[in-house]
Amino acid sequence: MQSDARRRLSAWLALAFRLYIGGLFIYASIYKINYPAEFAETIASYQVVPYFLVNITAVVLPWIELITGTLLLAGIRPRAATAILGGLLILFTLAIAWVLFQGVPIGCGCFHTIEDPISWKTLVRDLAWLAMTAYIFIYDRLFHLEEQFMMKIKEL
Repeated sequence: MQSDARRRLSAWLALAFRLYIGGLFIYASIYKINYPAEFAETIASYQVVPYFLVNITAVVLPWIELITGTLLLAGIRPRAATAILGGLLILFTLAIAWVLFQGVPIGCGCFHTIEDPISWKTLVRDLAWLAMTAYIFIYDRLFHLEEQFMMKIKEL
């Protein structure tokens, strides 16, 4: 009985994390999609992406965030979306750590280009988000939209 209650609680917590992380990445992508040149400047300031890849990264990355965030929010291929977003968070966390160790005073570029400079708080925040994606990957079992589609197809 207790393990069943714990399993349900884990699934509900994973759902809450899934909705939060999905919405977070959708929100983060909107400004970047609307202002790719500003986002390209932010990417270049990190000094981790080769200069010739900065513009393409500034255009493609926000769309990856938007699409995978939407898939995660809707529960369509949530494990794949979580794996992609988790991979992005690993890259973002490494880039933030690099900037912190180099002592470069730049904004994160996570949501808007004008932000407070990157700090250890930014790193801890990204690590918390990474932990949430791991939790989603392991425990998410509720309200997957793709399951509803599969049930309808099987009924036909």
